[in-house]
Amino acid sequence: MRSILVTAILFTSLCYAKEPKHYQTGTLLQMDSVECGVDENSGKSLAGEVLGTDSGHKKSRELLCQEYLLQGEHVIYRIRPRDDKHPVLLPVGERAQFRIQKDKMLLQVEDLDQKEREYNVVSMTPRDSGKPTEAASRK
Repeated sequence: MRSILVTAILFTSLCYAKEPKHYQTGTLLQMDSVECGVDENSGKSLAGEVLGTDSGHKKSRELLCQEYLLQGEHVIYRIRPRDDKHPVLLPVGERAQFRIQKDKMLLQVEDLDQKEREYNVVSMTPRDSGKPTEAASRK
């Protein structure tokens, strides 16, 4: 009776076990600052609106976001952090592990703090494999 109970518990735990996360490895090639919006401040306050003393001048400045080039085994990704308010500066030239989950890339840098951070993939470019193409070999 006891062996049946142990077998049932082991079988149940195997059914609920999650698949291990499969990471790809890549290298962070470069970081660029790119425009990602405009921050506008109208300069109007509530008292100025009521009394009519505030001017209608708008102060605007361009917002810059970090954009990284991540070279995977077959693809080069352009990625931006999803957390615009508190982005972490990643070390360029270091290796990173990443995986794609739904509409985001989860990335962790080996030498940083091993935290998984979310990134948006801006673009993907196939990596040159170094093999001559058919057109080049015909010439």
